[in-house]
Parts: sequence; structure tokens; C-alpha cells
Amino acid sequence: MNTTELLDRRAAIAAYNPELEPVDPDLLCLLELPDDLPDDLSIAEAAELTGLTAHTLRYYERVGLVDVRRDAAGYRSYGRRAMSRIVFVSRLRASGMSIGAISHYLELVVEGEHTAPQRLALMQEHRERINRQLRELQLALAVTDYKIAAYGGTAAP
Repeated sequence: MNTTELLDRRAAIAAYNPELEPVDPDLLCLLELPDDLPDDLSIAEAAELTGLTAHTLRYYERVGLVDVRRDAAGYRSYGRRAMSRIVFVSRLRASGMSIGAISHYLELVVEGEHTAPQRLALMQEHRERINRQLRELQLALAVTDYKIAAYGGTAAP
């Protein structure tokens, strides 16, 4: 995705909800796929690209988090849409969102635009959980740095 597309997406987000803080285009890149990504990937290629295991990818498909086409031989074929969904789901999982909450969110997406307020609320609640986790981790880091210093070490990276 080029800079113009990122800025257009940022403007669309701001127009949808002007109270939101501006979204950094660099953050949006975390959800984008490389432009040179092949149209169809095998499960091994998808796993390598995402850093997930083939088992996890099959699980995501089984529980309905991602739809994966099959080729003529019956093998999974991951297109750009499936890969985008996998990246999105994996970012939510990395942030601690449960499979159930992700599934609920995706069900709301399928239901249509009228569910946008519910999706927004779900994401705002999740953001609060992430902020709490960050505060807890900052406190844990401070305690760890203190103990390192107490033993005569340095807490500098």
C-alpha cells in the first residue's frame, strides 16, 4: 500500500469518527500485506509469512475466523483476503483478545454496517484491557530494573 492510499484510509477513519485520535499511517502498514505477495499461497507459505504454525492456520479456519479456498487438488489456497484476515486476527490475538471475542467481532462485521457501534465498543473495551496490561508491564519492568540495580547491574538496554 502506498502513502497516498494510507493517507486516504486515515482520512476515511477520521471522517467516520472525528473524535478519534489520528491513526498513524505506519500503524496501518502493520495490517497490510506486501504488494508482491503471490495471489495464492500454500499453507506452508502462509505459515512462513505469518509466523504462525500450519496447525494454527487450520484451527483459525475450523473455528470460522478465516475462509480458505481449496485448489483443484483440494489443497488450501490462501489468497490476499485470507492472508489479510490472518494478519488482522493474529494482531488481535497478540494483544490478548480471545478467540471468542474475535469471532464475535467478525460476526458483527458480517451482519453489516449497523453493527459499527457494537464493534467500536468491543474495540474500546479491548483497548482498555491493553492499556491495563501495558501499565502492569511497566510496573513489572520498574521492579525488575530496581532489582537489577540492587544487585549492582545496569538496567540500560
